[in-house]
Amino acid sequence: MGLKMEFCFQVTQEWEEERIDKALYGLMDSLSRSYIQKLLKEEQILVNEEKVKANYRLKYEDEIKVLLPPAEEPDILPENIPLDVLYEDEDVLVVNKPKGMVVHPAPGHYGHTLVNAVMYHCQGNLSGINGVLRPGIVHRIDKDTTGSILVCKNDFSHNSIAAQLKEHSITRRYHAICYGVLKDEEGTIDAPIGRHPKERKKMAVNEKSGKPAVTHYKVLQRFSGFTYIECCLETGRTHQIRVHMSSMGYPLLGDEVYAGGRRSPFHMEGQCLHAKILGFQHPRKGVYIETDAPLPEYFTHLLKIL
Repeated sequence: MGLKMEFCFQVTQEWEEERIDKALYGLMDSLSRSYIQKLLKEEQILVNEEKVKANYRLKYEDEIKVLLPPAEEPDILPENIPLDVLYEDEDVLVVNKPKGMVVHPAPGHYGHTLVNAVMYHCQGNLSGINGVLRPGIVHRIDKDTTGSILVCKNDFSHNSIAAQLKEHSITRRYHAICYGVLKDEEGTIDAPIGRHPKERKKMAVNEKSGKPAVTHYKVLQRFSGFTYIECCLETGRTHQIRVHMSSMGYPLLGDEVYAGGRRSPFHMEGQCLHAKILGFQHPRKGVYIETDAPLPEYFTHLLKIL
């Protein structure tokens, strides 16, 4: 039996007058709103040590305590899914992830993920730092983003790569096609990213409560109404390139979340974004390793059309 986990929040002005169930849905995005309401009914969520209902309106500096029952560890099973391996040795694995593949399992989606494929490929030799749902996974890319993802086969390499990510020394260069024609040849977007103030499942440039985020971009080719660009990440926030380019008025082609209602004139699944270059110091050998994931077929097809 695991132990109950306890989370405590103090209400800031941003959340004042918000319903508690809605606020916690935003603050704890791994929980569904219906599950939060269930916890409220079971008195596992307290405000100032008192039970409250789901429609309770938060007051400034309220103390919220959330008690989560121990998680049941699901069976995450190895699956014989072919992998496009870009680099591999006894410590690390770099895979070219296809479009539509989720990186790690989540409630209700425990199969056909990159983790299932990697578990089969590595025969159990994966770091355990991120637990049963994310063995070996030290960073991730979105379901519809293609390209390089680095997997760690042991805790030693995981700690080394995590430290490199933290100090922004890993090279991550993405290729993308965005709506609109960029005027400047290159530039830098330095704008903090946090939760969207109203749509809590979205990210946004958020000056008040966002975390620092820096994206460098340069134009590779201009077309009529579109631009082919390269983006280099200095930080690794959720949806960073998608949010930053959208904030400038140049959302990514096919991005149904951040394109402001623009419909792609081409048949596609999600945003046109590919993690092309990945470079890192090898955890054990100390040498610089760089991989280059070739553009997927859908991307080269779009470039030909444009």
